[in-house]
Amino acid sequence: MRTIGLLGAISIGIGGMVGGGIFAVLGEAVSLAHGATALAFAIAGLVAIFTAYSYAKLSVTYQSSGGTVTFIDKAFGDNILSGSVNFMLWLSYLITISLYATAFASYGATFFTHQSDFLNHALITGAILLPAIINLVSASFVGKSETIIVVVKVSLLIFVIFVGASYVDTERMSPHHWSSPLSIVVAGMIIFVAYEGFELIANAAEDIKNPEKNLPRAFYFSVIIVIFLYVFISIITVGSVSEEILMKAKDYALAEAAKPALGQTGFIIVSSAALLSTFSAINATIYGNARLGYRIAKDGKLPHALMDSKRDIPFNGVVYTTFLSLILANSIDLTEIAIIGSASFLLLFFIVNISAYKLKKEIKASAFILIISSVLTLLALATLMFHTYTSNPRAVIIFMAFIIISLLFELIYGRYVRGSLFKRKY
Repeated sequence: MRTIGLLGAISIGIGGMVGGGIFAVLGEAVSLAHGATALAFAIAGLVAIFTAYSYAKLSVTYQSSGGTVTFIDKAFGDNILSGSVNFMLWLSYLITISLYATAFASYGATFFTHQSDFLNHALITGAILLPAIINLVSASFVGKSETIIVVVKVSLLIFVIFVGASYVDTERMSPHHWSSPLSIVVAGMIIFVAYEGFELIANAAEDIKNPEKNLPRAFYFSVIIVIFLYVFISIITVGSVSEEILMKAKDYALAEAAKPALGQTGFIIVSSAALLSTFSAINATIYGNARLGYRIAKDGKLPHALMDSKRDIPFNGVVYTTFLSLILANSIDLTEIAIIGSASFLLLFFIVNISAYKLKKEIKASAFILIISSVLTLLALATLMFHTYTSNPRAVIIFMAFIIISLLFELIYGRYVRGSLFKRKY
């Protein structure tokens, strides 16, 4: 029985995007785009809206809780590419959890007088372990609390926009305060991870009422609403706070944006909301990734150890997700995590756009729009990689390692385990 209406579907998309991303990457965008930060968010949003077209068309035709995994399998069948992408998607959500945990630590540290590496790692570890325990004890708590938290964080962002509007100095956003065109585009690509999340609507396709109409509307409305939200937040941040202050508070820039209008009280309110938002995002992503691993393992594409469940909770999935996220979050800095996260989803979205093009007749989609979607995501990824290679080669190496690990996993597990045990040929 379908239980989710249009409003509920839009909420899933907005909740998926406005997780901890905007709290984590706003400072990164300012450091690269400067006065053109709002433009950088708009450029990233443009890539997201074109990819949303592919998701909308695919979701209507292939309504499945598998979402991204199902679409790629439908287009490419059971082969090295689809198997590798399935594993890459699972790894990408580990990066997302790490991003949220690092942002949690950045905002959490502002409540302490003395800051240190030990405090930072302690906050990161706590931000992952506590949600993991919640997932192991009560999975229903995740779903019940998430809707309330989405309303709270979106309401807070809108509140910051309204109270901060009168403090904006438009001179700070004039073109002579902008970075080079390449830096602006790169800024948009680094913060692209803040738009990751609209694809979760596809996972709920089977439960959405009147899917032929509501699925496309949910994708487009949710992405457009979030684009406006991010652009206005960027305008308030850059327009009301000096860049010098924002750079000092790079990892918690959004809290500084509330200061001109609300003073220290505003800083504390936004920091508290960031803690709540990033914590809930970690909670929901552990929940989702454990179940994604369970589903892929059930199809024989990941080890069956991920299928071990207790009281309808994928126990091993939660444990593995938590363990690997702890390693990543405590060993990679915020900038690298944002780059790797954005690059991972740009690559996955490029493959989804190609999948949509390959299935264009079945899904009744415009070949022209799908070509634009594919080219945009590929150019976005190439631009991000080119700039990152010259400025932060370690992030490129880690990203390439993710791809190689995914390919090797599929080559070894796919051929020698799944191929023999499940009798599945490529």
